[in-house]
Amino acid sequence: MNDSSGPDTAATEQFIQRWHDSGGKERANYQLFLTELCQLLALPGPEPAGEDEADNSYVFERRVDIHHPDGSTTRGYIDLYKRGHFVLEAKRVSEQHASSRWDKAMLRAAAQADTYIRALPAKDNRPPFLLTCDVGKTIEVYAEFTRSGATYVPFPDPRSHRIQLEDLREPHIQDRIRRIWTDPDSLDPSKRAARVTRELSKTLAQLARALERDDFEVERVAHFIKRCLFTMFCEDVGLLPADAYINLLKRLQKSPDNFPHAMRQLWETMNTGGYSGVLNEQILRFNGNLFTDINPIPLNAEQIGLLIDAARHDWSEVEPAIFGTLLERALDPEVRHKLGAHYTPRAYVERLVLPTVIDPLRDEWKDVQAAAALEAQDTRETGHARSETLRQPLMGGFWGLQRPG
Repeated sequence: MNDSSGPDTAATEQFIQRWHDSGGKERANYQLFLTELCQLLALPGPEPAGEDEADNSYVFERRVDIHHPDGSTTRGYIDLYKRGHFVLEAKRVSEQHASSRWDKAMLRAAAQADTYIRALPAKDNRPPFLLTCDVGKTIEVYAEFTRSGATYVPFPDPRSHRIQLEDLREPHIQDRIRRIWTDPDSLDPSKRAARVTRELSKTLAQLARALERDDFEVERVAHFIKRCLFTMFCEDVGLLPADAYINLLKRLQKSPDNFPHAMRQLWETMNTGGYSGVLNEQILRFNGNLFTDINPIPLNAEQIGLLIDAARHDWSEVEPAIFGTLLERALDPEVRHKLGAHYTPRAYVERLVLPTVIDPLRDEWKDVQAAAALEAQDTRETGHARSETLRQPLMGGFWGLQRPG
């Protein structure tokens, strides 16, 4: 979506100032806040509610009937509902912002919204987004694009699913909110995967073909590309320092003779963890055998430029499940046949990524939500421990079926 339709700076600043630390309870303020947010972003506002709930597709206070296991029914009201788009639950939390009590209050709001979603009539279908709003402070975004009844998870990720009031200054945040309101499926990573795959596979195919022409062994080329992909991914999801890898590549493009030595040092340190001299940063340990037996391929300046082009993409938006597709498309068909079937996307996804990464995360998310509220005061330690937990299955997925016995 084109950001040129967004509000001017003065209007945004006026909105932020007006709602900064606004007082009152959500019943007094939330409808006005959300109406003015729609006006700011040039979005259509909610419609008047009618007596027939089947006609209330975009309204405040959408009534739902909640059926309980004992046969009883209670009535609830969705603070803001847009059919096929989102359910929003508003709060005005009196607790200190981002404290453990505030986290608990917002998690309760998310749980309440989830209950309302499950109470919607079947013909309404489940919306892809669940939103919670601390009026005048924060909007939290959760997504479940399959509409299958799976768990709503932070969107786009747990590090950036909270939109603070001040974040409305950012064009990409304005764009994200507009898309949630008007075209939610355009934010579905699986919908973007085809476009991203085409763009990245074209770049990687150029590199792979150049290396094949230079008579490098097929398996060595495949492993080299996998390591490069994974390093780009780690950089953009926060497991490596921001822009550290792409900046290293830009430096090496000016002195390509140093490329294999720098890659060896980086990947050996990723295997053990600790201080990386080439990045001048402390980095985490990535076990799982992807960074053992390092033998980087020397590249010239033009070939390093192809890696830079690939690294410019936002790899946090690329689901790990498509990495097999990228590798497959980068390699010549005869080369893929020599490597074996486990490099194909279907086998990669079904055997490795889905069972070891995505499915367990979906199953565990509700437990994580509860734990997050209890451990909010130890955010740094909890995040580090979670990263350590996730690295092993991620690394296993990238190594494929060649993990040593």
